[in-house]
Amino acid sequence: MFTGIIENTGTIKRIVRDQSNIHFKVMSSLAPELKVDQSLAHNGVCLTVVEIHDDSYTVTAIDETLQKTNLGDLKEGHTVNLERAMLMNARLDGHIVQGHVDQTATCKEVRNEDGSWIFTFEYDPDLKNVTIEKGSICINGVSLTVVNSKKSSFSVAIIPYTFEHTGFKHMQSGDRVNLEFDVIGKYVKRLLELN
Repeated sequence: MFTGIIENTGTIKRIVRDQSNIHFKVMSSLAPELKVDQSLAHNGVCLTVVEIHDDSYTVTAIDETLQKTNLGDLKEGHTVNLERAMLMNARLDGHIVQGHVDQTATCKEVRNEDGSWIFTFEYDPDLKNVTIEKGSICINGVSLTVVNSKKSSFSVAIIPYTFEHTGFKHMQSGDRVNLEFDVIGKYVKRLLELN
């Protein structure tokens, strides 16, 4: 379980394909604090640490994960947002995030708003995921508030701190991102489908 509050970023140092899996070696200042078998969200995707090196660690993404997320788009040198699993006695500063990506979206516009940024994303409505105004959304692991909610698109406003301390500063129009929709909204949607 995560909160969507990014602790740090990491840099992809090496990508090794192993049949249908990909092993990512990630350099991060978090590496010395990690342990093997620990869960760590990478752009909002919960992955297990399988090796630890001095200033880096390795995680593995299976084909199912690569098909449903943007991790397959990563290249050596790319930045990823990192968050360790939340502590049960900690404040929930973001929202409840499971680290299970529902679908990807495409960044359609990045607009500078004189000190903040508006990012607009478009996603496939056929999967029937929904956003609501002022509701929560997790984009590449970052807990954000939805503005301008529509059937297949929405926007988020990014403050300078978030812009500087996450991968948003590298994001451009056309980039693919991971979306995890609000878990409460998903349960409500499912209950309505059953009636």
